[in-house]
Amino acid sequence: MNPTSSLSDLIEQHHALEAELAEAMAHPASSDAEIAAIKRKKLKLKDEIEARKAGTPKAA
Repeated sequence: MNPTSSLSDLIEQHHALEAELAEAMAHPASSDAEIAAIKRKKLKLKDEIEARKAGTPKAA
């Protein structure tokens, strides 16, 4: 993640990934690899958000 991203930006990106994941899961044409990649991105963002909230930036 970009170290200059604000917490609100990260949360917004996380919500966008939630919508993207829901969209991908709703379409049978989406591959398992595509869904897994979205989930990985979402988890990485969640970890970054939690680290920011705790006041300890997470190293990439």
